[in-house]
Amino acid sequence: MKLNKAKVFGVVIGGLLYGLGCIPDLPTAEAQGKKIEWSDQEAPIVQTLRGMRQLPDDVRKTTTKAMALEIRKLPAGQNKVRLASGLASLSTEGDFGKDALQQVTTTLALAVRETPQADVGVKPAAVYFELASLARYEHMDLGEDLPQIARATQKLDEIDKRRQEANFMLSDLQGKTWTLRELKGNVVLVNFWATWCPPCRKEMPDLEKLYREFAAKGLVVLAISDEDEGKVRPFIGMGRFSYPVLLDPGRKVNGEFVVEGIPKSFLYDRDGKLVAQSIDMRTEHQFREMLALAGLR
Repeated sequence: MKLNKAKVFGVVIGGLLYGLGCIPDLPTAEAQGKKIEWSDQEAPIVQTLRGMRQLPDDVRKTTTKAMALEIRKLPAGQNKVRLASGLASLSTEGDFGKDALQQVTTTLALAVRETPQADVGVKPAAVYFELASLARYEHMDLGEDLPQIARATQKLDEIDKRRQEANFMLSDLQGKTWTLRELKGNVVLVNFWATWCPPCRKEMPDLEKLYREFAAKGLVVLAISDEDEGKVRPFIGMGRFSYPVLLDPGRKVNGEFVVEGIPKSFLYDRDGKLVAQSIDMRTEHQFREMLALAGLR
């Protein structure tokens, strides 16, 4: 089963904290079920990260930056990488400021330079994909280049090409069939989500607001869930979401888009060109920035 970000939360930190990065592989210790021992210096950071989602966004912004600096002070080692990766994953759940995210990125890059991560099969370790994604999609500065990040970036090139060429035909909850490539002439936002995913639920009201605002100007939102209709339908009804909700229970479309963590959004302009994508939850402001790239303001 492929990793879904909010369901298994990406990176398991000592069986307590689940980071939220779009990461295809669990670190070795966690994957093998080994217990992680935290030092007295590390344990408070673990507790803070566990509670990050409960913080108001303004407090979370300052806490994110503070945690990046605290983790940076830790001795080199695998725990430092785990904590830095967990923080990086949490830090893309919305908009906590470019400065805070840059501090997080710098800390993670430092941690893997101090403690290089082994390849997973023929691929670079997950943390290098995390850094490559921060550079590409969040425009973060990674500092000194690393060959593992270069390889991860090359893989992202291949994945993005696949997403550009993607097509699908799925039915929504009302039985209407939607085919992506037949929607040229519209601005299409493809959003992958699930009812169990807290960041997904948090961004959905903003998606609804923007859909109502821009539908008359050609915005089509296609929200894709891999869950059963019995779970999705009542949730959508309670939330009174009016944009099309499509079902992908076999995860065929998730696979076509290489979706290994949610929420994730892809925006196509009126010519069918992939002009923007998110690696995590977006706020209304961030969604508006994406839509502007497709000419919707």
